[in-house]
Amino acid sequence: MNKQICDEITFRKLEIFLAYMATGNLAKAAEQLDISPVSVHRALHSLEDGVGCSLFHHAGRNLIPTEAARMLASTASEVLGRMANGIQATREAAGLYADKLRIGSVYSLTAQLVPRIVVDLKARRPKLSTELVLGSNTDLTEKLRQGHIDAALMPIFSPDPEFESIKLFEDSIYFAAPAGSRYAGRKTIGLDEVRDELFVSLSGGFATSRGFQEAFQRAGFSPHIAMEVSDIFTLMNLVKGGLGYSLLPGRVRNLFGEHIQFIPLDDRFQIHQAIGLSFLRARERDPNLLALAAACRMIGKNESGYLI
Repeated sequence: MNKQICDEITFRKLEIFLAYMATGNLAKAAEQLDISPVSVHRALHSLEDGVGCSLFHHAGRNLIPTEAARMLASTASEVLGRMANGIQATREAAGLYADKLRIGSVYSLTAQLVPRIVVDLKARRPKLSTELVLGSNTDLTEKLRQGHIDAALMPIFSPDPEFESIKLFEDSIYFAAPAGSRYAGRKTIGLDEVRDELFVSLSGGFATSRGFQEAFQRAGFSPHIAMEVSDIFTLMNLVKGGLGYSLLPGRVRNLFGEHIQFIPLDDRFQIHQAIGLSFLRARERDPNLLALAAACRMIGKNESGYLI
């Protein structure tokens, strides 16, 4: 027999609760939701009545989340995300489709791949508007699950039953050095040769950061990191400026012309990435996503031209 949920617990109150958990401040949560701080305060206390336990303890005028609040936040986030997806699926079943597609992408694909795909998509569905959302693999995967984006262009790893993924091309990781470095002219390089060098890297959550770590695990040592950054273009500027070496995907090797040399790793350390389009399997019949998938497949057929 299903347990009945108290009437005090509503989707709107859960949204307010999550906004407070994210900001930790009544005024900021209220501003985010365009309501008053008093309304936020009332919603939080109403939820406590609904769940039958304390979610916060007071520290002066501040409400400090308890372990119970963190448990509810995890569940509420999943429930609201699934409900948003369910409503979208319901509208699709009724023949109602959105006129806007939110496409997520990792930064490294925005220079060439994303514009080409969007142009092809607009030719297929001229009335469809698009929104681009940038982030790491981790960010984009979570946004897909929560229904905050409709699809994501990013490296794909092991199959996930929740997602439909279409591989577009395979990329490789290279040793990146500023022009004129001591390694200029090398045909290949082994990471064991650069043990004492300084490196710059992407922060966690990015597929390139994952490849960076995997390559050095194979080499059997941890590199000396001079700086971590949160986007690949800043990282390339640091390499260009001589702050340190790095490991970068081949898809960005033309962006800085002759200022950065991309040297293939030798066979012991080679890392490959599958680049693809991912979206929720529950939405695989969405005509907007089908058009996007068709555009991606068309571009993917010419992968060698994209990578040169």
